[in-house]
Amino acid sequence: MMPIVTLIAGFLFLILLRVPIAFAIALASLVTVVQLGLPATSVVNQMVSNINSFALLAVPFFLLLGRLMNDSGITDRLMTFAQSMVGHIKGGLGHINVLVSMMFASMSGSAAADTASVGAIMIPAMKKAGYPAPFAVALTATSSTLGVIIPPSILFVIYGAFGNVSIAGLFLAGVLPGLLIGFGQMAYTYYVARRYGVANTPYMPWTARKESARRAAPALLIPLIILGGIISGFFTATEASAIAALVGLVLAVVVYRTVRPAALFDILASTVVAYALPMFAVAAAGIMGWLIAYLGVAREVATFITSISDTQTGVMLLLMAFCLIVGTVLSPMTAVIIFLPIIKELGVLAQIPDIHLALVVCLSLAIGLTTPPYGICLLIAAQIGEVDMPRAFLAVLPIIAITVGIILMVILLPGVFLYLPATFFPEAFPAS
Repeated sequence: MMPIVTLIAGFLFLILLRVPIAFAIALASLVTVVQLGLPATSVVNQMVSNINSFALLAVPFFLLLGRLMNDSGITDRLMTFAQSMVGHIKGGLGHINVLVSMMFASMSGSAAADTASVGAIMIPAMKKAGYPAPFAVALTATSSTLGVIIPPSILFVIYGAFGNVSIAGLFLAGVLPGLLIGFGQMAYTYYVARRYGVANTPYMPWTARKESARRAAPALLIPLIILGGIISGFFTATEASAIAALVGLVLAVVVYRTVRPAALFDILASTVVAYALPMFAVAAAGIMGWLIAYLGVAREVATFITSISDTQTGVMLLLMAFCLIVGTVLSPMTAVIIFLPIIKELGVLAQIPDIHLALVVCLSLAIGLTTPPYGICLLIAAQIGEVDMPRAFLAVLPIIAITVGIILMVILLPGVFLYLPATFFPEAFPAS
């Protein structure tokens, strides 16, 4: 049996047996390594080398920042601030939902954490206000995926670390599409609110608006510190994550005084657990990605795709379709690591800039967070809203269409969407 057949068939067989994906990847890869006559220790060595990266240190710091935000009440302050800004507009609660997710995304970079923390408050509130329950669930799930797009994005960190792509450049590339997707979701919310006759949220007095802005201002400094420091060159993306976590710690313990020093051990312990689980999946997925490259599959698949279409637009459309399918069964991080050899080979053959390629891939895979059977964000939101998955999925389709439209714009208008990274990090765009 060909090694690649062993790898794929073994993985699918283990998945059918309900073996966790990370273990299925590792076991299928181990069998393939043995079949190839390579030492079994190469699996362990490869797993260690996969996560032995300075860039990956950003992940636990961003996870720590997200946990500090939740435990310190920063999320509640952001919600009050968002209400003061957009609550009085038609569809106010929905706009608040999206805006809070955008602000949450600019600090933690975790979509699932956003869904759980924001959804627990916003979904019941939207249902009570008269929004259809499936829509409340769908909007919460899709707006949470902005955490994968708006910097700091953990997925961008993973892609940059494994693909040797500028993480700072990826962060800047995610700003414009993230904002456009958020505004598109708000526009759709306005339409739904008018259709169902949802009452407006009361207008917040000017004094209350100023007070909410004052209370949220320290937290809003975090994304400015992250992006400002990276753009100015004061620190790298990894260093920015550590500084942001330190600022979040100071806000939680000293400024807001909502987290007691005695509680820090539990916060750090939960962060370690939250980091260890996906990192094992990252380490395991890296083995499969390495085997795909080792067996020459990446080159063959890339050559086949470019034989169908040799234009940059055609290749990226095919890649988008592929990522949309893969995203329904694999997490974005796992999918990126496994298929990165193929993606990189495609970029070389079609002469597509690394950041442009990464942006399309990450945007497309982010949709998988809201599409069954994987769809972790939709699963969390549906559970909170007590909505069955078929109804939740039907409600999410129009919002997914908005994201697909933005991805098509990214493909067709690279000059617009790559302007920021090309301006501040021209070295990430080597002359062809």
